Amino acid sequence: MSKEKSTETVMLRGALVPSFIVGIIAIGFSTFFVGLSGFIGALIAQFVVIIYFAIHIGVSRIARNLDPMSTMALAVFSYFAKLLFLGVFLYLLSAFTSRETINRTSFGATAIALTFAWLGGEIASYMKLRIHLPLPEIKK
Repeated sequence: MSKEKSTETVMLRGALVPSFIVGIIAIGFSTFFVGLSGFIGALIAQFVVIIYFAIHIGVSRIARNLDPMSTMALAVFSYFAKLLFLGVFLYLLSAFTSRETINRTSFGATAIALTFAWLGGEIASYMKLRIHLPLPEIKK
């Protein structure tokens, strides 16, 4: 491997920095306005969002050298698996925890803010990459 960092590493770092900043701010606001349940809700939201999106970058790193059909199959499997696990997690969260323990509003607001921060950071870091795609030859 060359001295250059991989595309996935650059995108992960570009997404993690704004996500952690927004996460810390959200945890602070939730703790200040709601208390311990807001802190726990925001903290869990940060964990869920970062894991959810980091898996996506990990899958793209694994699929880097696969053929297009395998890449598509892996991507579809990854999306369905993440959706299933997220649904199960949210069900367990609502079924086995009380609202006094985990503030649902803090969880939801933090998850939405972190999603925007992650995607914004990922897009910004991708736009800074100088990826040169091979152009097809023009047949005369």
